[in-house]
Amino acid sequence: MGTLIVIGLLGGLITGISPCILPMLPAVFFAGGVQGARDRTGGEGRTSLRPYIVIAGLVLSFSFFTLLGSLLLSVLGLPQDLLRWAGITLLVLLGIGMIVPRFEMVLERPFQRVAAFGAERGAARQDRGAFILGLGLGVLYVPCAGPVLAAITVAGATGNIGVGTVALTVSFAVGAALPLLLFALAGRRIAERVQAFQRHTKAIRTGGGIVVILLAIALAFNVPAAIQRLLPDYTGALQQRIDSSETVREALDLGGLVTDENRELSNCSNGAPVLEDCGTAPEIRGIDRWLNTPDGKALQLEAMRGQVVLVDFWTYSCINCQRSIPHISAWYEKYADVGKGFEVIGVHTPEFAFERETRNVVAGAKDLGVTYPIAQDNSYATWTAYRNRYWPAQYLIDADGTVRHIRLGEGGYQRTENLIRELLADTNPGVELPGATTVQDATPLDEITPETYFSIKRVINYSGEPRYAAGRQEFTLAVEQEQDTFSLGGTWDVDFEGAEAVSDDARVRLAYRSADVFVVLGGEGTVRATVTADGEEQTRDIDVSGNPRLYPILEGDEPTEGLVELRVPDGVQVFTMTFG
Repeated sequence: MGTLIVIGLLGGLITGISPCILPMLPAVFFAGGVQGARDRTGGEGRTSLRPYIVIAGLVLSFSFFTLLGSLLLSVLGLPQDLLRWAGITLLVLLGIGMIVPRFEMVLERPFQRVAAFGAERGAARQDRGAFILGLGLGVLYVPCAGPVLAAITVAGATGNIGVGTVALTVSFAVGAALPLLLFALAGRRIAERVQAFQRHTKAIRTGGGIVVILLAIALAFNVPAAIQRLLPDYTGALQQRIDSSETVREALDLGGLVTDENRELSNCSNGAPVLEDCGTAPEIRGIDRWLNTPDGKALQLEAMRGQVVLVDFWTYSCINCQRSIPHISAWYEKYADVGKGFEVIGVHTPEFAFERETRNVVAGAKDLGVTYPIAQDNSYATWTAYRNRYWPAQYLIDADGTVRHIRLGEGGYQRTENLIRELLADTNPGVELPGATTVQDATPLDEITPETYFSIKRVINYSGEPRYAAGRQEFTLAVEQEQDTFSLGGTWDVDFEGAEAVSDDARVRLAYRSADVFVVLGGEGTVRATVTADGEEQTRDIDVSGNPRLYPILEGDEPTEGLVELRVPDGVQVFTMTFG
Protein backbone atom coordinates (compact mmCIF):
# COMPACT_ATOMS: atom_id res chain seq x y z
CA MET A 1 0.00 0.00 0.00
CA GLY A 2 2.77 2.41 0.94
CA THR A 3 4.54 1.74 -2.36
CA LEU A 4 1.38 2.50 -4.33
CA ILE A 5 0.88 5.79 -2.49
CA VAL A 6 4.47 6.87 -3.18
CA ILE A 7 4.14 5.87 -6.85
CA GLY A 8 0.84 7.76 -7.09
CA LEU A 9 2.30 10.90 -5.54
CA LEU A 10 5.36 10.84 -7.80
CA GLY A 11 3.28 10.21 -10.92
CA GLY A 12 0.88 12.97 -9.92
CA LEU A 13 3.65 15.47 -9.18
CA ILE A 14 5.25 14.86 -12.58
CA THR A 15 1.86 15.42 -14.21
CA GLY A 16 1.29 18.48 -12.02
CA ILE A 17 4.32 20.27 -13.47
CA SER A 18 3.80 19.07 -17.04
CA PRO A 19 2.26 21.06 -19.94
CA CYS A 20 -1.01 19.20 -19.30
CA ILE A 21 -1.59 21.41 -16.26
CA LEU A 22 -1.32 24.69 -18.19
CA PRO A 23 -5.03 25.08 -19.16
CA MET A 24 -5.99 25.05 -15.47
CA LEU A 25 -3.51 27.69 -14.31
CA PRO A 26 -5.37 30.92 -15.21
CA ALA A 27 -8.60 29.77 -13.55
CA VAL A 28 -6.76 28.53 -10.47
CA PHE A 29 -4.71 31.74 -10.21
CA PHE A 30 -7.58 34.20 -10.51
CA ALA A 31 -10.64 32.29 -9.30
CA GLY A 32 -8.84 30.10 -6.79
CA GLY A 33 -6.13 32.45 -5.53
CA VAL A 34 -6.69 36.14 -6.25
CA GLN A 35 -10.35 36.00 -5.25
CA GLY A 36 -9.34 34.59 -1.88
CA ALA A 37 -7.08 37.53 -1.00
CA ARG A 38 -7.74 39.47 2.19
CA ASP A 39 -9.20 42.92 1.71
CA ARG A 40 -6.87 45.27 3.59
CA THR A 41 -8.59 48.45 2.44
CA GLY A 42 -11.30 48.27 5.07
CA GLY A 43 -9.43 46.67 7.97
CA GLU A 44 -7.35 43.64 8.83
CA GLY A 45 -9.29 41.29 6.59
CA ARG A 46 -9.89 37.59 7.13
CA THR A 47 -7.80 34.58 6.14
CA SER A 48 -9.45 32.78 3.24
CA LEU A 49 -9.34 29.03 2.75
CA ARG A 50 -10.40 29.41 -0.87
CA PRO A 51 -7.23 27.91 -2.47
CA TYR A 52 -7.49 24.83 -0.25
CA ILE A 53 -11.22 24.41 -0.88
CA VAL A 54 -10.74 24.62 -4.66
CA ILE A 55 -8.03 21.96 -4.59
CA ALA A 56 -10.05 19.74 -2.23
CA GLY A 57 -12.94 19.83 -4.70
CA LEU A 58 -10.60 19.02 -7.58
CA VAL A 59 -9.03 16.03 -5.79
CA LEU A 60 -12.44 14.68 -4.77
CA SER A 61 -14.09 14.96 -8.18
CA PHE A 62 -11.08 13.72 -10.15
CA SER A 63 -10.64 10.69 -7.87
CA PHE A 64 -14.31 9.78 -7.76
CA PHE A 65 -15.19 10.23 -11.41
CA THR A 66 -11.97 8.73 -12.78
CA LEU A 67 -12.68 5.50 -10.93
CA LEU A 68 -16.49 5.38 -10.92
CA GLY A 69 -17.74 7.88 -13.48
CA SER A 70 -17.78 5.51 -16.44
CA LEU A 71 -19.43 2.70 -14.48
CA LEU A 72 -22.12 5.00 -13.04
CA LEU A 73 -22.96 6.47 -16.42
CA SER A 74 -23.18 3.00 -17.97
CA VAL A 75 -25.48 1.73 -15.21
CA LEU A 76 -27.73 4.78 -15.57
CA GLY A 77 -27.70 4.56 -19.37
CA LEU A 78 -26.37 8.11 -19.73
CA PRO A 79 -23.97 9.46 -22.38
CA GLN A 80 -20.34 8.89 -21.44
CA ASP A 81 -19.41 12.53 -22.09
CA LEU A 82 -22.14 13.84 -19.79
CA LEU A 83 -19.62 14.55 -17.02
CA ARG A 84 -17.42 16.59 -19.32
CA TRP A 85 -20.28 18.79 -20.49
CA ALA A 86 -21.58 19.07 -16.93
CA GLY A 87 -18.13 20.30 -15.87
CA ILE A 88 -18.01 22.82 -18.71
CA THR A 89 -21.51 24.05 -17.84
CA LEU A 90 -20.52 24.32 -14.19
CA LEU A 91 -17.52 26.49 -15.06
CA VAL A 92 -19.68 28.79 -17.19
CA LEU A 93 -22.21 29.19 -14.37
CA LEU A 94 -19.45 29.82 -11.86
CA GLY A 95 -17.86 32.40 -14.15
CA ILE A 96 -21.21 34.18 -14.41
CA GLY A 97 -21.51 33.99 -10.61
CA MET A 98 -18.14 35.69 -10.18
CA ILE A 99 -19.42 38.53 -12.37
CA VAL A 100 -22.88 38.57 -10.70
CA PRO A 101 -22.36 37.80 -6.96
CA ARG A 102 -26.07 37.27 -6.24
CA PHE A 103 -26.14 34.42 -8.73
CA GLU A 104 -23.05 32.89 -7.12
CA MET A 105 -24.78 32.90 -3.73
CA VAL A 106 -27.59 30.78 -5.15
CA LEU A 107 -25.13 28.47 -6.93
CA GLU A 108 -23.02 27.94 -3.81
CA ARG A 109 -25.89 27.43 -1.36
CA PRO A 110 -25.72 23.59 -1.38
CA PHE A 111 -22.00 23.79 -0.52
CA GLN A 112 -21.95 26.74 1.85
CA ARG A 113 -21.03 24.55 4.81
CA VAL A 114 -17.85 23.50 3.02
CA ALA A 115 -16.88 27.11 2.51
CA ALA A 116 -17.69 28.02 6.11
CA PHE A 117 -15.86 25.06 7.69
CA GLY A 118 -13.02 26.30 9.84
CA ALA A 119 -13.34 29.91 8.66
CA GLU A 120 -14.92 33.04 10.06
CA ARG A 121 -17.94 34.52 8.35
CA GLY A 122 -15.98 37.15 6.41
CA ALA A 123 -13.69 34.54 4.93
CA ALA A 124 -16.63 32.24 4.16
CA ARG A 125 -18.11 34.94 1.94
CA GLN A 126 -14.83 35.08 0.02
CA ASP A 127 -14.92 31.32 -0.42
CA ARG A 128 -18.28 31.16 -2.18
CA GLY A 129 -18.05 29.07 -5.32
CA ALA A 130 -14.65 27.62 -4.39
CA PHE A 131 -15.78 24.04 -3.92
CA ILE A 132 -17.88 24.13 -7.10
CA LEU A 133 -14.88 25.46 -9.01
CA GLY A 134 -12.79 22.55 -7.73
CA LEU A 135 -15.48 20.03 -8.66
CA GLY A 136 -15.68 21.43 -12.19
CA LEU A 137 -11.93 21.50 -12.69
CA GLY A 138 -11.58 17.94 -11.38
CA VAL A 139 -14.07 16.60 -13.92
CA LEU A 140 -12.39 18.45 -16.78
CA TYR A 141 -8.77 17.83 -15.82
CA VAL A 142 -7.15 15.57 -18.46
CA PRO A 143 -3.62 14.62 -17.36
CA CYS A 144 -0.90 13.34 -19.68
CA ALA A 145 -0.89 9.58 -20.14
CA GLY A 146 1.50 7.46 -18.10
CA PRO A 147 1.65 4.06 -16.40
CA VAL A 148 0.07 5.32 -13.16
CA LEU A 149 -2.91 6.84 -14.92
CA ALA A 150 -3.19 3.75 -17.14
CA ALA A 151 -3.46 1.49 -14.09
CA ILE A 152 -6.12 3.75 -12.56
CA THR A 153 -8.09 4.00 -15.79
CA VAL A 154 -8.08 0.27 -16.50
CA ALA A 155 -9.17 -0.52 -12.93
CA GLY A 156 -12.03 1.96 -13.15
CA ALA A 157 -13.16 0.86 -16.62
CA THR A 158 -13.17 -2.84 -15.75
CA GLY A 159 -14.61 -2.45 -12.24
CA ASN A 160 -11.52 -3.96 -10.64
CA ILE A 161 -11.44 -1.40 -7.81
CA GLY A 162 -9.90 -2.21 -4.45
CA VAL A 163 -8.33 -0.37 -1.53
CA GLY A 164 -4.99 -0.20 -3.34
CA THR A 165 -6.58 1.32 -6.45
CA VAL A 166 -8.36 3.96 -4.37
CA ALA A 167 -5.12 4.81 -2.56
CA LEU A 168 -3.26 5.06 -5.86
CA THR A 169 -5.95 7.29 -7.38
CA VAL A 170 -6.19 9.69 -4.44
CA SER A 171 -2.42 9.96 -4.08
CA PHE A 172 -2.09 10.63 -7.82
CA ALA A 173 -4.78 13.33 -7.61
CA VAL A 174 -3.10 14.92 -4.59
CA GLY A 175 0.30 14.86 -6.28
CA ALA A 176 -1.11 16.47 -9.43
CA ALA A 177 -3.02 19.07 -7.40
CA LEU A 178 -0.15 20.22 -5.17
CA PRO A 179 1.47 22.43 -7.87
CA LEU A 180 -1.98 23.92 -8.54
CA LEU A 181 -2.37 24.65 -4.84
CA LEU A 182 0.98 26.44 -4.79
CA PHE A 183 -0.11 28.46 -7.81
CA ALA A 184 -3.40 29.41 -6.11
CA LEU A 185 -1.58 30.40 -2.93
CA ALA A 186 0.82 32.49 -5.00
CA GLY A 187 -2.17 34.25 -6.59
CA ARG A 188 -3.64 34.98 -3.18
CA ARG A 189 -0.31 36.28 -1.88
CA ILE A 190 0.27 38.55 -4.88
CA ALA A 191 -3.25 39.98 -4.64
CA GLU A 192 -2.72 40.77 -0.94
CA ARG A 193 0.59 42.53 -1.55
CA VAL A 194 -0.10 44.43 -4.76
CA GLN A 195 -2.18 47.53 -4.12
CA ALA A 196 -3.71 47.48 -7.59
CA PHE A 197 -5.50 44.25 -6.71
CA GLN A 198 -6.86 45.83 -3.52
CA ARG A 199 -8.11 48.96 -5.28
CA HIS A 200 -9.83 47.07 -8.08
CA THR A 201 -11.30 44.02 -6.35
CA LYS A 202 -14.57 44.18 -8.31
CA ALA A 203 -12.76 44.42 -11.63
CA ILE A 204 -10.39 41.58 -10.66
CA ARG A 205 -13.34 39.43 -9.66
CA THR A 206 -15.07 40.16 -12.96
CA GLY A 207 -11.86 39.42 -14.84
CA GLY A 208 -11.54 36.10 -13.00
CA GLY A 209 -15.09 35.22 -14.02
CA ILE A 210 -14.29 35.98 -17.64
CA VAL A 211 -11.16 33.80 -17.43
CA VAL A 212 -13.22 30.87 -16.10
CA ILE A 213 -15.80 31.27 -18.88
CA LEU A 214 -13.06 31.46 -21.52
CA LEU A 215 -11.50 28.28 -20.09
CA ALA A 216 -14.86 26.50 -20.39
CA ILE A 217 -15.27 27.63 -24.00
CA ALA A 218 -11.70 26.59 -24.84
CA LEU A 219 -12.25 23.16 -23.31
CA ALA A 220 -15.51 22.75 -25.23
CA PHE A 221 -13.63 23.26 -28.50
CA ASN A 222 -10.51 21.28 -27.43
CA VAL A 223 -8.31 24.36 -27.80
CA PRO A 224 -5.94 23.36 -24.94
CA ALA A 225 -5.13 20.07 -26.68
CA ALA A 226 -4.13 21.89 -29.86
CA ILE A 227 -1.90 24.24 -27.85
CA GLN A 228 -0.30 21.37 -25.93
CA ARG A 229 0.70 19.68 -29.19
CA LEU A 230 2.87 22.69 -29.96
CA LEU A 231 4.61 22.72 -26.57
CA PRO A 232 7.67 20.66 -25.61
CA ASP A 233 7.04 18.17 -22.80
CA TYR A 234 9.75 19.23 -20.38
CA THR A 235 8.76 16.42 -18.00
CA GLY A 236 9.34 13.65 -20.57
CA ALA A 237 12.58 12.46 -18.97
CA LEU A 238 10.99 12.20 -15.51
CA GLN A 239 8.02 10.30 -16.91
CA GLN A 240 10.32 7.85 -18.69
CA ARG A 241 12.06 7.06 -15.43
CA ILE A 242 8.71 6.15 -13.90
CA ASP A 243 7.77 4.12 -17.00
CA SER A 244 10.98 2.10 -16.98
CA SER A 245 11.06 1.26 -13.27
CA GLU A 246 10.59 -2.44 -12.55
CA THR A 247 9.28 -1.56 -9.08
CA VAL A 248 6.56 0.58 -10.64
CA ARG A 249 5.69 -2.09 -13.19
CA GLU A 250 5.32 -4.76 -10.54
CA ALA A 251 3.34 -2.55 -8.16
CA LEU A 252 0.94 -1.44 -10.91
CA ASP A 253 0.72 -4.90 -12.47
CA LEU A 254 1.86 -3.50 -15.80
CA GLY A 255 2.60 -6.95 -17.15
CA GLY A 256 -1.05 -7.46 -17.97
CA LEU A 257 -3.07 -10.68 -17.94
CA VAL A 258 -0.87 -13.46 -19.37
CA THR A 259 -2.62 -16.10 -21.50
CA ASP A 260 -1.45 -18.74 -23.96
CA GLU A 261 -2.41 -16.34 -26.76
CA ASN A 262 -0.23 -13.43 -25.61
CA ARG A 263 2.50 -15.16 -23.60
CA GLU A 264 5.18 -14.74 -26.28
CA LEU A 265 4.72 -10.97 -26.50
CA SER A 266 7.25 -10.72 -23.68
CA ASN A 267 9.88 -11.96 -26.17
CA CYS A 268 9.85 -8.45 -27.65
CA SER A 269 11.99 -5.74 -26.08
CA ASN A 270 10.65 -2.21 -26.17
CA GLY A 271 11.78 -0.33 -29.28
CA ALA A 272 14.33 -2.90 -30.48
CA PRO A 273 16.22 -1.81 -33.63
CA VAL A 274 15.86 -5.27 -35.17
CA LEU A 275 12.90 -7.51 -35.91
CA GLU A 276 12.06 -9.99 -33.15
CA ASP A 277 9.76 -13.02 -32.93
CA CYS A 278 7.03 -12.33 -30.37
CA GLY A 279 4.42 -14.93 -31.26
CA THR A 280 1.18 -14.77 -33.21
CA ALA A 281 -0.63 -11.45 -32.78
CA PRO A 282 -3.76 -11.68 -30.59
CA GLU A 283 -6.94 -11.08 -32.55
CA ILE A 284 -8.75 -7.73 -32.44
CA ARG A 285 -11.82 -8.44 -30.30
CA GLY A 286 -14.61 -6.94 -28.24
CA ILE A 287 -14.86 -3.86 -30.45
CA ASP A 288 -17.89 -1.61 -29.93
CA ARG A 289 -17.71 0.07 -33.32
CA TRP A 290 -15.41 0.33 -36.33
CA LEU A 291 -14.69 3.67 -37.96
CA ASN A 292 -13.05 4.48 -41.30
CA THR A 293 -13.94 1.07 -42.77
CA PRO A 294 -16.50 0.40 -45.56
CA ASP A 295 -19.96 0.41 -43.90
CA GLY A 296 -18.30 0.04 -40.51
CA LYS A 297 -17.13 -3.47 -41.36
CA ALA A 298 -14.98 -5.22 -38.76
CA LEU A 299 -11.42 -6.17 -39.62
CA GLN A 300 -9.81 -9.46 -38.60
CA LEU A 301 -6.06 -9.96 -38.43
CA GLU A 302 -6.40 -13.55 -39.62
CA ALA A 303 -8.03 -12.30 -42.82
CA MET A 304 -5.18 -9.83 -43.33
CA ARG A 305 -2.40 -12.41 -43.67
CA GLY A 306 -0.08 -11.40 -46.47
CA GLN A 307 -0.15 -7.76 -45.36
CA VAL A 308 2.08 -5.92 -42.92
CA VAL A 309 -0.09 -4.51 -40.12
CA LEU A 310 0.57 -1.93 -37.43
CA VAL A 311 -1.74 -2.02 -34.41
CA ASP A 312 -1.63 1.31 -32.56
CA PHE A 313 -3.26 1.79 -29.15
CA TRP A 314 -4.28 5.42 -28.74
CA THR A 315 -6.92 7.79 -27.43
CA TYR A 316 -7.75 11.14 -28.96
CA SER A 317 -7.22 13.43 -25.95
CA CYS A 318 -3.85 11.92 -25.00
CA ILE A 319 -1.15 14.46 -25.86
CA ASN A 320 1.43 11.68 -26.14
CA CYS A 321 -0.74 9.98 -28.77
CA GLN A 322 -1.34 13.26 -30.58
CA ARG A 323 2.39 13.68 -31.09
CA SER A 324 2.76 10.15 -32.49
CA ILE A 325 -0.21 10.17 -34.88
CA PRO A 326 1.41 12.35 -37.60
CA HIS A 327 4.08 9.66 -37.99
CA ILE A 328 1.56 6.81 -38.16
CA SER A 329 -0.64 8.71 -40.64
CA ALA A 330 2.41 9.40 -42.81
CA TRP A 331 3.34 5.69 -42.85
CA TYR A 332 -0.23 4.78 -43.78
CA GLU A 333 -0.28 7.21 -46.69
CA LYS A 334 3.22 6.24 -47.85
CA TYR A 335 3.02 2.43 -47.70
CA ALA A 336 -0.68 1.44 -47.94
CA ASP A 337 -0.37 0.68 -51.66
CA VAL A 338 3.12 -0.85 -51.60
CA GLY A 339 3.19 -4.47 -52.77
CA LYS A 340 0.46 -6.45 -51.04
CA GLY A 341 -0.28 -3.50 -48.82
CA PHE A 342 0.36 -2.01 -45.41
CA GLU A 343 -2.50 -1.55 -42.95
CA VAL A 344 -2.87 0.41 -39.73
CA ILE A 345 -5.49 -0.34 -37.10
CA GLY A 346 -5.89 2.36 -34.48
CA VAL A 347 -7.31 0.66 -31.39
CA HIS A 348 -8.97 3.52 -29.52
CA THR A 349 -9.01 2.51 -25.85
CA PRO A 350 -10.37 5.40 -23.74
CA GLU A 351 -8.67 6.96 -20.73
CA PHE A 352 -11.76 8.92 -19.69
CA ALA A 353 -15.51 8.44 -19.88
CA PHE A 354 -16.06 11.14 -22.52
CA GLU A 355 -13.65 9.30 -24.85
CA ARG A 356 -16.11 6.42 -25.05
CA GLU A 357 -18.61 8.46 -27.08
CA THR A 358 -18.32 7.64 -30.77
CA ARG A 359 -19.11 11.20 -31.84
CA ASN A 360 -16.17 12.45 -29.77
CA VAL A 361 -13.83 9.87 -31.27
CA VAL A 362 -14.98 10.83 -34.78
CA ALA A 363 -14.37 14.52 -34.04
CA GLY A 364 -11.00 13.79 -32.43
CA ALA A 365 -9.89 11.63 -35.35
CA LYS A 366 -10.93 14.32 -37.84
CA ASP A 367 -9.04 16.96 -35.86
CA LEU A 368 -5.90 14.81 -35.89
CA GLY A 369 -6.26 13.76 -39.53
CA VAL A 370 -6.69 10.03 -38.81
CA THR A 371 -8.00 8.26 -41.92
CA TYR A 372 -6.95 4.66 -41.21
CA PRO A 373 -9.35 2.14 -39.59
CA ILE A 374 -10.26 2.78 -35.95
CA ALA A 375 -11.52 0.12 -33.54
CA GLN A 376 -13.39 1.45 -30.48
CA ASP A 377 -12.16 -0.76 -27.66
CA ASN A 378 -14.40 0.62 -24.89
CA SER A 379 -14.45 -2.69 -23.01
CA TYR A 380 -10.62 -2.96 -23.01
CA ALA A 381 -10.93 -6.40 -24.62
CA THR A 382 -8.18 -5.92 -27.21
CA TRP A 383 -6.12 -3.85 -24.76
CA THR A 384 -6.21 -6.80 -22.34
CA ALA A 385 -5.50 -9.35 -25.08
CA TYR A 386 -2.26 -7.49 -25.90
CA ARG A 387 -1.29 -7.04 -22.23
CA ASN A 388 -1.00 -3.38 -23.06
CA ARG A 389 -0.61 -0.63 -20.45
CA TYR A 390 0.54 2.38 -22.48
CA TRP A 391 -0.79 5.19 -24.64
CA PRO A 392 0.52 5.22 -27.32
CA ALA A 393 1.78 1.70 -28.06
CA GLN A 394 2.53 0.13 -31.45
CA TYR A 395 2.63 -3.56 -32.35
CA LEU A 396 4.12 -4.34 -35.79
CA ILE A 397 2.85 -7.57 -37.35
CA ASP A 398 4.35 -9.35 -40.35
CA ALA A 399 2.57 -11.02 -43.27
CA ASP A 400 2.41 -14.34 -41.37
CA GLY A 401 0.58 -12.74 -38.43
CA THR A 402 3.59 -12.68 -36.08
CA VAL A 403 4.37 -9.68 -33.88
CA ARG A 404 7.87 -8.56 -34.85
CA HIS A 405 8.27 -5.24 -33.04
CA ILE A 406 6.77 -3.42 -30.05
CA ARG A 407 7.14 0.25 -29.22
CA LEU A 408 5.66 1.52 -25.94
CA GLY A 409 5.31 5.27 -25.61
CA GLU A 410 6.54 8.03 -27.87
CA GLY A 411 9.64 8.09 -30.01
CA GLY A 412 11.59 5.54 -32.03
CA TYR A 413 9.73 6.47 -35.21
CA GLN A 414 12.69 6.12 -37.54
CA ARG A 415 13.41 2.63 -36.22
CA THR A 416 9.79 1.58 -36.52
CA GLU A 417 9.61 2.86 -40.09
CA ASN A 418 12.84 1.07 -40.99
CA LEU A 419 11.31 -2.18 -39.72
CA ILE A 420 8.08 -1.54 -41.65
CA ARG A 421 10.13 -1.13 -44.81
CA GLU A 422 12.11 -4.28 -44.04
CA LEU A 423 8.91 -6.33 -43.59
CA LEU A 424 7.42 -4.92 -46.80
CA ALA A 425 10.58 -5.90 -48.68
CA ASP A 426 10.54 -9.38 -47.12
CA THR A 427 6.88 -9.84 -48.07
CA ASN A 428 7.36 -8.58 -51.61
CA PRO A 429 10.90 -9.37 -52.82
CA GLY A 430 12.01 -6.84 -55.39
CA VAL A 431 9.32 -4.32 -54.47
CA GLU A 432 10.25 -0.70 -55.10
CA LEU A 433 9.82 1.19 -51.84
CA PRO A 434 9.11 4.94 -51.85
CA GLY A 435 11.39 7.28 -49.94
CA ALA A 436 11.09 7.37 -46.16
CA THR A 437 8.74 9.85 -44.49
CA THR A 438 10.06 13.18 -43.22
CA VAL A 439 7.77 14.00 -40.27
CA GLN A 440 9.67 15.85 -37.58
CA ASP A 441 9.98 13.93 -34.32
CA ALA A 442 8.48 16.07 -31.52
CA THR A 443 9.20 13.49 -28.82
CA PRO A 444 10.54 15.21 -25.69
CA LEU A 445 14.26 14.54 -25.35
CA ASP A 446 15.68 13.02 -22.22
CA GLU A 447 17.71 15.31 -20.02
CA ILE A 448 20.43 12.65 -20.06
CA THR A 449 21.23 9.67 -22.24
CA PRO A 450 19.03 6.68 -21.31
CA GLU A 451 20.60 3.55 -19.89
CA THR A 452 22.25 1.66 -22.75
CA TYR A 453 22.07 -2.15 -22.94
CA PHE A 454 24.33 -4.39 -24.98
CA SER A 455 22.10 -7.45 -24.52
CA ILE A 456 20.37 -8.59 -27.70
CA LYS A 457 17.12 -8.71 -25.71
CA ARG A 458 17.18 -5.16 -24.40
CA VAL A 459 19.25 -3.06 -26.79
CA ILE A 460 17.28 0.03 -27.82
CA ASN A 461 19.71 2.66 -29.11
CA TYR A 462 22.13 0.93 -31.48
CA SER A 463 22.84 2.81 -34.73
CA GLY A 464 25.79 1.04 -36.35
CA GLU A 465 26.36 -1.61 -39.01
CA PRO A 466 25.43 -4.39 -39.53
CA ARG A 467 22.18 -5.22 -37.73
CA TYR A 468 22.57 -5.91 -34.04
CA ALA A 469 21.93 -9.63 -33.78
CA ALA A 470 22.99 -12.60 -31.69
CA GLY A 471 26.20 -14.37 -32.63
CA ARG A 472 29.72 -13.45 -33.71
CA GLN A 473 30.13 -10.83 -36.41
CA GLU A 474 32.27 -7.95 -37.60
CA PHE A 475 30.91 -4.50 -36.72
CA THR A 476 31.73 -1.08 -38.17
CA LEU A 477 31.75 2.10 -36.07
CA ALA A 478 29.37 4.85 -37.13
CA VAL A 479 31.17 7.72 -38.81
CA GLU A 480 28.79 10.26 -37.29
CA GLN A 481 27.32 8.90 -34.07
CA GLU A 482 23.72 10.04 -33.48
CA GLN A 483 22.93 11.56 -30.10
CA ASP A 484 22.24 8.97 -27.36
CA THR A 485 23.16 6.01 -29.60
CA PHE A 486 26.10 3.63 -29.77
CA SER A 487 27.91 1.57 -32.38
CA LEU A 488 30.52 -1.18 -32.26
CA GLY A 489 33.75 -1.70 -34.18
CA GLY A 490 35.73 -4.91 -34.63
CA THR A 491 34.58 -8.45 -33.91
CA TRP A 492 32.07 -9.06 -31.13
CA ASP A 493 30.09 -12.02 -29.82
CA VAL A 494 26.62 -10.74 -28.86
CA ASP A 495 24.14 -12.71 -26.73
CA PHE A 496 21.25 -12.20 -24.32
CA GLU A 497 23.57 -10.93 -21.58
CA GLY A 498 25.77 -8.44 -23.40
CA ALA A 499 28.59 -8.21 -25.91
CA GLU A 500 32.05 -9.83 -25.63
CA ALA A 501 35.05 -8.56 -27.58
CA VAL A 502 36.75 -11.30 -29.62
CA SER A 503 39.42 -9.18 -31.33
CA ASP A 504 42.04 -6.70 -30.22
CA ASP A 505 40.53 -3.89 -32.30
CA ALA A 506 37.08 -4.06 -30.64
CA ARG A 507 35.57 -0.64 -29.97
CA VAL A 508 32.44 0.91 -28.45
CA ARG A 509 31.44 4.43 -29.50
CA LEU A 510 28.58 6.31 -27.84
CA ALA A 511 27.31 9.91 -28.07
CA TYR A 512 26.28 10.87 -24.53
CA ARG A 513 24.62 13.69 -22.57
CA SER A 514 25.25 13.66 -18.82
CA ALA A 515 27.63 14.64 -16.06
CA ASP A 516 28.63 11.07 -15.18
CA VAL A 517 29.18 8.00 -17.36
CA PHE A 518 29.56 4.45 -16.02
CA VAL A 519 29.96 1.04 -17.65
CA VAL A 520 29.36 -2.49 -16.39
CA LEU A 521 32.26 -4.72 -17.51
CA GLY A 522 33.23 -8.35 -16.96
CA GLY A 523 36.23 -10.58 -17.74
CA GLU A 524 39.88 -9.57 -17.42
CA GLY A 525 41.91 -6.93 -19.22
CA THR A 526 42.50 -3.19 -19.49
CA VAL A 527 39.87 -1.06 -21.20
CA ARG A 528 40.99 2.34 -22.46
CA ALA A 529 38.18 4.91 -22.22
CA THR A 530 38.44 8.18 -24.15
CA VAL A 531 35.92 10.97 -23.59
CA THR A 532 35.80 13.89 -26.03
CA ALA A 533 33.70 16.90 -25.01
CA ASP A 534 33.94 20.66 -25.66
CA GLY A 535 37.03 20.11 -27.76
CA GLU A 536 38.92 18.44 -24.93
CA GLU A 537 39.92 14.79 -24.63
CA GLN A 538 40.25 12.74 -21.45
CA THR A 539 41.66 9.21 -21.31
CA ARG A 540 41.30 6.67 -18.52
CA ASP A 541 42.55 3.08 -18.27
CA ILE A 542 40.14 0.71 -16.54
CA ASP A 543 41.56 -2.51 -15.10
CA VAL A 544 38.81 -5.10 -15.32
CA SER A 545 38.87 -8.24 -13.17
CA GLY A 546 36.63 -10.38 -10.98
CA ASN A 547 32.86 -10.48 -11.20
CA PRO A 548 31.14 -8.00 -13.57
CA ARG A 549 30.65 -4.63 -11.88
CA LEU A 550 30.20 -0.92 -12.48
CA TYR A 551 33.28 1.14 -13.48
CA PRO A 552 33.39 4.96 -13.77
CA ILE A 553 34.32 6.48 -17.13
CA LEU A 554 33.50 10.14 -16.52
CA GLU A 555 32.64 11.94 -13.26
CA GLY A 556 31.84 15.58 -13.92
CA ASP A 557 30.43 18.51 -11.99
CA GLU A 558 27.83 19.42 -14.61
CA PRO A 559 26.26 17.79 -17.69
CA THR A 560 28.23 17.79 -20.94
CA GLU A 561 27.65 16.44 -24.44
CA GLY A 562 30.33 14.45 -26.15
CA LEU A 563 31.63 11.16 -27.41
CA VAL A 564 32.78 8.13 -25.39
CA GLU A 565 34.98 5.55 -27.05
CA LEU A 566 36.05 2.32 -25.36
CA ARG A 567 38.91 0.19 -26.63
CA VAL A 568 38.00 -3.26 -25.34
CA PRO A 569 40.51 -6.16 -25.27
CA ASP A 570 39.71 -9.70 -26.31
CA GLY A 571 37.61 -11.55 -23.72
CA VAL A 572 36.17 -8.51 -21.90
CA GLN A 573 32.38 -8.24 -21.80
CA VAL A 574 30.31 -5.04 -21.94
CA PHE A 575 26.85 -5.25 -20.33
CA THR A 576 25.42 -1.76 -19.86
CA MET A 577 26.35 1.92 -19.77
CA THR A 578 24.55 4.24 -17.37
CA PHE A 579 24.44 8.00 -17.00
CA GLY A 580 23.77 10.49 -14.26
